[in-house]
Parts: sequence; C-alpha cells; structure tokens
Amino acid sequence: MIIEKVIGNLREIDQAGRHLERVYLESDALRKRIQRVKTDHGKELGIRLKGNKDLADGDILYMDEKNIIAIQTLADDVLAIQPASIGQMGEVAHQLGNRHLPAQFEGDEMLVQYDYLVEKLLTDMKVQYRREKRKVKEAFRHIGHAHD
Repeated sequence: MIIEKVIGNLREIDQAGRHLERVYLESDALRKRIQRVKTDHGKELGIRLKGNKDLADGDILYMDEKNIIAIQTLADDVLAIQPASIGQMGEVAHQLGNRHLPAQFEGDEMLVQYDYLVEKLLTDMKVQYRREKRKVKEAFRHIGHAHD
C-alpha cells in the first residue's frame, strides 16, 4: 500500500469501534516525504507524500470503517533548558545560534536535541536544564542561512 496524503489526525476524529494500528517514527523521519514503514502489526507501507507538509504525531495514513493506521512519534533525547532571566535566555540563544542548532519552545522552556557539548556549555554557563525523553510537537528543523 502506498500512502500519498494524510487523511486527518487522531485528535480530530472519533475512533470508537475502529482498530488502531500505529507506525512509530522518530521525529527526524517526520520530515521525510518518501519512506518505507511498518505498523506495529507488521503491515508494510510506502509513504510518498505530495506537498510540503511534514508528518505529525497522530496523523492518519489510512482509515476505513473498521481500521485506522496512524503515526505515533517516539520520544526524543532532549535538553529542556530553563533560563533564569531574559538576559540568560539571550545568551543561551546566541550560543546555540552560533552552533546552528534547531530549537523548539514549549512554555518557558527551550528544547534542543541532546548533545554532550551543549550540555557542557549549559553547565559552564550555570543555566538550569534537564535531560529527558520527550515527544516533540514537530521535527527539529535546521534553518537555512548564509554568511556574507
């Protein structure tokens, strides 16, 4: 079976009475337009998405009257950074920006994928952080740039 579009998201539908199969993906795989995956029940699927939209946790790849196949994102190894002040946030953002690290924000926390050098930097800067496994809302995305 080849999947060419996302039908919807589990948050938007009533799942009652339908059997749910999941495709477990790491957040990096959410950006891939073409990939071969396997459900937790062993069904192999090809994904060949059109357009420029990333996959997301809960996206429905297939649905009929009895079955649903949906994406479940695996937890990432992240550093959840909690700066003590706006000044400390600016310094952290500057340091991480120089390393071109993609970041996400949830509430008052900055999330970056785990990197031992970033962990050392945060420790040296005396910035509060936690290393944890966490499901992120979207794939970490590197932003293109050019230095003049």
